[in-house]
Amino acid sequence: MSNQVILWTMLILPWITLFFMKKEDIKRFMPVGLLTAVTSAIIVESGIALRLWETQETIYPLNQMMPYVYGLSPVLSMWIMKYTYGRFVIYMVTNIILDIGFSYIFLPSLDNRGIFHFVRATPLVAYLPTIPHSAVLYAYQIWQEGIYVRTERLQQASVILQPGVAKYLDKDKQDES
Repeated sequence: MSNQVILWTMLILPWITLFFMKKEDIKRFMPVGLLTAVTSAIIVESGIALRLWETQETIYPLNQMMPYVYGLSPVLSMWIMKYTYGRFVIYMVTNIILDIGFSYIFLPSLDNRGIFHFVRATPLVAYLPTIPHSAVLYAYQIWQEGIYVRTERLQQASVILQPGVAKYLDKDKQDES
């Protein structure tokens, strides 16, 4: 399989899997998926700027960014949140296991294919930012859930208040009707 097929598959195939996720779950976990893409891009760009690693082959129009940042990473974080949200320990254990596989198996295999190359880093250096990154994503999802709860409470309050708004405030006008 060519490197270009692998790279395009990392970008497109994960998004196709969202057809198997409920629409409500996609709406619920898309913000954390997008934050994953942004923060992963920052981590990858920082590593490139610090000459910890480099990308040797990319796909158009991505110049330095690996396609997993915009494909595999955000979608995988949405799937992990779907099945582990509300159980922080299970979430972190799942992320630790997957990130070990990512750092010690996936990235070295990309290095062997000439797609990615560790310059002044090791798989351990690539692994270390993943633990706080996972914790930040979980905290962000908690914050997102709080926003939705407040919105639902405001909507319920407005439904309760609507009949009161329709009543006359002046007793004289109330008696005329």
